[in-house]
Amino acid sequence: MKKIQWQILLGIILALLSVILYLAHYFIFRDYHHIFIYLLGDIAFLPIEVLLVTLIIDRVLSVREKKSMLDKLNMVIGAFFSEVGLGLIHLFASFDLNAKNIKNELARIEKWTEKDFARINMMITKFKYSVNSHSGDISQLKAFLNQRRGFLLRLLENPNLLEHEKFTELLWAVFHLTEELDYRKDFSMSPESDYTHISGDIKRAYVLLISEWISYIKHLKKHYPYLYSLAARMNPFDDNATPVVS
Repeated sequence: MKKIQWQILLGIILALLSVILYLAHYFIFRDYHHIFIYLLGDIAFLPIEVLLVTLIIDRVLSVREKKSMLDKLNMVIGAFFSEVGLGLIHLFASFDLNAKNIKNELARIEKWTEKDFARINMMITKFKYSVNSHSGDISQLKAFLNQRRGFLLRLLENPNLLEHEKFTELLWAVFHLTEELDYRKDFSMSPESDYTHISGDIKRAYVLLISEWISYIKHLKKHYPYLYSLAARMNPFDDNATPVVS
């Protein structure tokens, strides 16, 4: 409210200043005809000025600002994969009965081209995931997520993440799974229907995680080749991954 009042006050002051200057011009030169000629010319230019400022310059600045924000968000996404994402991919894969098939597709990313990324993005949307919460160690998954609960909460508190809808959706899916597992104290007492429900929660987070990881890897390849090199060597879908350069 104070900001709006300040802008209104500034507008009034500038309008009064303009009137004073026009009056001064009239009293000095006594030529109202000349004043109206230039006044009309200035008013006629206003629509073009508005076009330049609001539609072109403002648009360019907004695009640059958004690009800068997305670059910063990718730093946050990188931190997420270092702290949570890569380990979570390994754990989720242990629940996927078809994990071997998707590993075969994603194991070698060092020489991927734009066409490869497009093909893989299409493939993961149609891939038949077979997530079964009995297949992996659900207690280990619960412990892993609980240890990183504070980190996930800090990410969710970042208002800039609203600009990245896919990553925000991933965070919510992972945090929801964290809460679901945390509320269950003894999985041995859970009925089969509950295991089926947990399988659905794992699958939701798993699919979103793979998609976001591929997008992140693509961003690194384009903008940060040295980070891409390390990410490719630490590929969570490659069982022989190693940071050692050979």
